[in-house]
Amino acid sequence: MSVATGDKLFGVYRPEELSDIFPFLDPSEISAICSYLELRSWSAGTTLMRDGDVGDYMGFVVHGKLVVKKETAFPGKFVLIAVLERGSMVGEISVVELGKRNATVTAAEESQLLLMTYDGMEKLLEEFPGIGNRLLKRIIHVLGYRLRMASERLSKLL
Repeated sequence: MSVATGDKLFGVYRPEELSDIFPFLDPSEISAICSYLELRSWSAGTTLMRDGDVGDYMGFVVHGKLVVKKETAFPGKFVLIAVLERGSMVGEISVVELGKRNATVTAAEESQLLLMTYDGMEKLLEEFPGIGNRLLKRIIHVLGYRLRMASERLSKLL
């Protein structure tokens, strides 16, 4: 999946250049987790994840901007859920449980993500349980924050 060239991950980044993507890991742990990741790019306007599709990977935004939206009861009309930039996670529920995506994610501009599959997460938890557990805690933290923000927005509408 990943490629390490000398002291660079994927032939592009040094571990310390990804410290804001993985603030819960030190550089040696970032190097270890990268063996479970794949670096991918999308052009502006490309759909990365579609609401209702089965998801089996999550992403960490390295470069670019993503738009997360949910279709309303009116076909073709969407509600903006979030705009994600460097350091954000997207699709994180898919590495915990395989299931359907609950939103559509598109690249608002050329974007680059580090992807982790469900199988990659399972291997990480088996081979590096400490790192895997810290990643799971980070996922829970992000989900909790997003739930609090959604609850606040909803309470203002009602």
